[in-house]
Amino acid sequence: MNAVSRDTLRPALVALAAAVGASVAGRLATDIGPWYEALSKPAWQPPDWLFGPVWTLIYALGVIAATLAWRHAPAAAARRHLLSAFAVNLVLNVSWSVLFFSMERPDWALVGVCLLWLSIASLIFLVWPWSRLASLLLTPYLVWVGFAAFLNLTIVQLNAPFAGG
Repeated sequence: MNAVSRDTLRPALVALAAAVGASVAGRLATDIGPWYEALSKPAWQPPDWLFGPVWTLIYALGVIAATLAWRHAPAAAARRHLLSAFAVNLVLNVSWSVLFFSMERPDWALVGVCLLWLSIASLIFLVWPWSRLASLLLTPYLVWVGFAAFLNLTIVQLNAPFAGG
């Protein structure tokens, strides 16, 4: 494998591994069981089966966006900043599932989803100067998490207070 293809493939593989890791961790933290089923939810909530395909698409777009941003980042320091920003984003992404499902705290998850939304917006602004396409590919993620935040807020309003809250 020559240097050009190695330099092109490595960021994509790292982004893919990170996305798969976050996806698996989030799925393991997500229990659609009796506690979740008992929650009051708004009539406009999408069906549960839709969340998997939407997240798969969002993760795929994120892998492409991260790869493009990495390839177009102007220097090693910018790439380190980019890696840090994506890492924070993935931690916030997984932590939402932990807070909402594992800890059964939609109220705490509401704070987490707001931080997640801000991290996505930050990523979009961070990569814009290097790759406008990467920024645009992250936009569905921002929109979906904005919708998820509104859904989370509605679930909190319909079900509060929560244990210890």
